[in-house]
Amino acid sequence: MTQYIIKRLLQAVVVIIGVLFFTFALLQLTGDPARATLPLDADPEAVEQMRQKLRLDEPIPVQFYYYILNVLKGDFGDSLTYKHQPAREIVFERLPATIQLALSAWITIIVTSLIIGMIAAIRRGSIIDNISMVFAMFGQCLPSFWLGLMLILLFAVTLKVLPTSGRQGWDLRYLILPTLTISAPSIAVMTRIVRSGMLEVLNKDYILTARSKGLNGRVIFFRHALKNVAIPLVTLYSLQLGGLLSGSMITETIFGWPGVGLLSVNAIGTRDFPIVSAVVFYVATGFVLINLFVDILYTYLDPRVRLQGKEVS
Repeated sequence: MTQYIIKRLLQAVVVIIGVLFFTFALLQLTGDPARATLPLDADPEAVEQMRQKLRLDEPIPVQFYYYILNVLKGDFGDSLTYKHQPAREIVFERLPATIQLALSAWITIIVTSLIIGMIAAIRRGSIIDNISMVFAMFGQCLPSFWLGLMLILLFAVTLKVLPTSGRQGWDLRYLILPTLTISAPSIAVMTRIVRSGMLEVLNKDYILTARSKGLNGRVIFFRHALKNVAIPLVTLYSLQLGGLLSGSMITETIFGWPGVGLLSVNAIGTRDFPIVSAVVFYVATGFVLINLFVDILYTYLDPRVRLQGKEVS
């Protein structure tokens, strides 16, 4: 068990270093950071001094080495557009809004897909099953930007019951539309997965045996069927959270949600390299840590994973 966790920790470190290398390479390909840092009318001497300050006159491997050291210290440099504030502080100011939206969408995905998927599996072939599957397929086909605009047009412009954009703490009126927009595709996917998983388990021999013994249908469903479906669902739902944290740029832009996604879009547009580096690092680290947590949790849910880990080690 301990060796398995250590192995996953080492893999997580390798992935994070790979993300840092990829980010560093992209920044090198986008132009001269020293020139981007200074005003357009800066003289060549000032540019050269900035290059020396940023260690851009060093070989590429040396630059990457110092880049890693600065990242480990949480030093991504000062923002080029936000009055030269440290990039780390700006990202941390926006991070709670993104976490709030991601958690809201994650809970919505879990509750909605479980309820609809289980009902569709129990009522297989019924009108409820057919309607839920049609909506699931429809939800997978809807682009997020189009769905967000349509929700704004309906609930904010036409009905005038919800605000069009912005964020006011935990005011649910501002949270409803972004949550629906970002969670709709995942609800559609997870609903179909829950339904297919439940149908597969309900046709297993041990379920048929339990029915032949006269066990209560509710006991069979929750104690036997749902328990066996829960293992892959835990993994998929956990990965959904990581995807929500990293994939909120479109939704935050549409609704003016002041999170990391909107911040990164603005930073890319203004070539604010320190902000982009900080966002990529923190989002990637969060995604890797969530995957690591899922791997560790999986060892407790499925003993076969622990046994495989022992065999590999």
